[in-house]
Amino acid sequence: MPDLRRFRVDPDRAFSLASIDPGAKPFAEGSKEEQIALLDTLAQQLDELQNLLHAENRRKLLLVLQGMDTSGKDGTIRWVFSRTSPLGVRVSAFKAPSEDERARDYLWRCHAVVPRTGEIMVWNRSHYEDVLVPVVEGWIDQDETQRRYAQINDFERLLTETGTVIVKCMLHISKDEQRKRLQARIDEPDKQWKFALGDIDARRKWGDYQRAYEKLLPATSTAHAPWHVIPADSKRHRNLMVAQLLIQTLKGMKIATPVGDPKLKGLKVE
Repeated sequence: MPDLRRFRVDPDRAFSLASIDPGAKPFAEGSKEEQIALLDTLAQQLDELQNLLHAENRRKLLLVLQGMDTSGKDGTIRWVFSRTSPLGVRVSAFKAPSEDERARDYLWRCHAVVPRTGEIMVWNRSHYEDVLVPVVEGWIDQDETQRRYAQINDFERLLTETGTVIVKCMLHISKDEQRKRLQARIDEPDKQWKFALGDIDARRKWGDYQRAYEKLLPATSTAHAPWHVIPADSKRHRNLMVAQLLIQTLKGMKIATPVGDPKLKGLKVE
């Protein structure tokens, strides 16, 4: 397996999204059929590891998925967790803040949906929207942006110090691949529900969003919650890489197999 550390954002080094090819496919080896079979195997392994996490009932895992429109956040969730029991995985999608949410601090709605003990929680977009959209739209200045970076780092440190392992993935697609996916949503009637005119407005600010990502990723990639940039022009590669990152993370947690209850030894069910 390729080294996942190659795709981890190092806050101590200069970072550029352009240095990572969104069309790269280092984790997608073999034929299409072999890749699909591998993804199914990884999904089963993930289910087994999630069962152990649930049985341990001590820690939890948070997967943060960020990326431009059409980068594949929904598809990643669908395929990577295709074999995992819905009892052990929850998903929360972050839309534009409601009036109730805007009346509170920007992290309030995030803290409300952190994972419970023994659970995997997936955030489809996240608190990082609050250092992307407001920055691109000019709603907050550089000083406020830097304060939010620090607040986010502190928030994530709180989570990790109280038993949450955080995996953060930026799904990195090219502008041309996004064009193809948006056009497919327009041209195919059964996909039009996925399309919003706002997607075109955001696309016009592609460069601004790329620059915002280039600043936030190293500023918020920490030892306790590092960022990984996932080349995502290939959907299968994206899924394979995220699945392997999660499995590596869960195995690294060294979750113990539950100890049998001695009271059950010799018990026969009649």
